[in-house]
Amino acid sequence: MKKLSLLDLGFFIAESEASPKHVGGLMIYKRPSGSKVSFASDLYRELLTFTDVEPPFNSIIYFSLTGLPAWKEAHSVDLNQHLVYHKMTRGKNGREELYRLVSDLHQPRLDRSRPLWELHVIDGLSASRFALYLKMHHACADGVTMVRWTTESLSHAADDLELRPIWSIRRGARERTAKRLQEKMATSLLGSLAGAGQLALGIVRLAAMLLLESVKLTKNAISLPFVADGNTPLTGQVTAGRQFASACVAMERVSGIRTRTRSTLNHVALTCLDGAMHRYLRDEGVNLLRPITIQMPVNLRKEGEHGGGNKIGFVQVELSQPTDDPYIRLRNIGFSLRNVRSMIDSVEPEVIESYTVVTSLIGLLAEKLNLSNRLPPTGNTLVSNVPGPGEYLYIKGARMEELHPISTLPPGNLLNITLFSYAGQLYFGLIATDELPNLDRLSLYVSDAFTELEQAVLDAFRPAA
Repeated sequence: MKKLSLLDLGFFIAESEASPKHVGGLMIYKRPSGSKVSFASDLYRELLTFTDVEPPFNSIIYFSLTGLPAWKEAHSVDLNQHLVYHKMTRGKNGREELYRLVSDLHQPRLDRSRPLWELHVIDGLSASRFALYLKMHHACADGVTMVRWTTESLSHAADDLELRPIWSIRRGARERTAKRLQEKMATSLLGSLAGAGQLALGIVRLAAMLLLESVKLTKNAISLPFVADGNTPLTGQVTAGRQFASACVAMERVSGIRTRTRSTLNHVALTCLDGAMHRYLRDEGVNLLRPITIQMPVNLRKEGEHGGGNKIGFVQVELSQPTDDPYIRLRNIGFSLRNVRSMIDSVEPEVIESYTVVTSLIGLLAEKLNLSNRLPPTGNTLVSNVPGPGEYLYIKGARMEELHPISTLPPGNLLNITLFSYAGQLYFGLIATDELPNLDRLSLYVSDAFTELEQAVLDAFRPAA
């Protein structure tokens, strides 16, 4: 059996019926020209024939009475328990109905008595389309890993008709080494004495930064946790029921703004989200007087550092002071992100990892005690960025036109937003509880905010007459 890392264990501890801890991906395909109407159902039947299941798709969680949980290999995997076929009916097969179905599929916890993954084939979409929805427990893979595995299982050309199901691919020593390094990193959070001096110094430095921020002697070194306004529809006790919405912007348009303003993709995307959320909150009767605070995953590798495994922490980032000028909003957010990056680079990665564990445990404790509606949230929402392939991918000649990541909800947050780039498009995936009102309106405001930013940048850089 393979021991469960501390990071993986945390996902099981945090999991509940109302807040399951799996991640998913919705892939929308166009049937090949001239293909049969039965293309998706034929694909489903063919997928069922790939009965050789490789790790981690054949691993189940084992809870021992004498030790920590561990992964063990299942004696057999019944694909009928993991592959499900759905047929949508004409007139009820558009995007709205697809998103509703996927939201319903994303809510239930995965059955721990078998490997923790499912693949749903959704047939009968309008305009000769079908979809695949894959969900997998966060302890098995994060969003970036799932994208890499998905890319490996698909073809890069329409004429490559070989079928390579994601569960049937044998992953080599490099993948296993990366997993071991990830587990080593996670368990080191329990208190390895290696480098204790540097770690202690880094903790003192981070604590000093937070103290200076709290008394307003510094600005945007890092936003303080648990000071975000909790009187908004975005935060509270996570409840059962999910809804999903999305927005999309062409990467060419994003690049145009980046080139003119010397900004990053994160700067541009967060500017759009900030403007959209402020407009959404005003619609809901909330006028924030302070910036929106997001939780954001950050890369903890130093420049030039290489190696396997993930080195990611979560920090709180203040977006822009409320303003009606999108260009000023962009500049404010750029200032915040650059300062946060400088702060992260000034301390050891283990410091940010330890900080992430502490803040996450506080949020988790509040959720487990049903106190998330009473205590201030860690942040107003969580925003992550998952890079995807730049070219179209195919399965049996069917082109994948869209890929939407669908994440889990952190404690105290009723909304999670994932950015995803694929084939020249930037997607904004919004997953929320059913209690969050008017999610579709928020997704529309993201597109509106980008158009407004685009125009503001053009105006700011227009040559004087």
